[in-house]
Amino acid sequence: MSTVRDHTAGSWTPDAVVDPVEAERLVREQFAIIETGDLGLAEANVTAGYVNHRSVHEPLAARAGGPKALAATATWLRRAFNDIRFEVHEIALVGDRAVAWVTLHATSSGPFVVHDAPDGSVTQVFPPTGRPFAARQVHWFRIEGGAIAEHDAVRDDLGMAQQVGWIPPRPSVVVRMILARRRERRALARGPG
Repeated sequence: MSTVRDHTAGSWTPDAVVDPVEAERLVREQFAIIETGDLGLAEANVTAGYVNHRSVHEPLAARAGGPKALAATATWLRRAFNDIRFEVHEIALVGDRAVAWVTLHATSSGPFVVHDAPDGSVTQVFPPTGRPFAARQVHWFRIEGGAIAEHDAVRDDLGMAQQVGWIPPRPSVVVRMILARRRERRALARGPG
């Protein structure tokens, strides 16, 4: 169980203050959307203009904003990983911002597809290894009008990649990455369906 600390007291007076109970509910709900794949919750969890500042490596749909962007992020992560669980260590509040310190637990079960190009094309694919991982992360959420308006994060992606066996790259992993990237690019070129 985490604790929620309110850092709005003291000499600094923020412009907007969010109810700590509501902030924790929204943060935990966003993690639950990713854990469970209950995409219907995205509509009330984020604002129509929601922005995920970490979506630059995700499919274009995740960069579009709003509830559909959160749903696209959850779908993208759930395709790559199963047994997803966010262990929440602490949630702190500063004005209209909630900060969550978590450990993401999951297993590499599908291709982890990277879409670094501005047009959203597949730039890299890390093949599934079947290995579990636990990676520390810090997430920032800006809350506006009873929903999450912005998200940003710092993640231990290197630690995750080492735990699942993508780093250091062994020859067999490099070959599997090349083949997986080829498959994903062909599938993207064919379109949905």
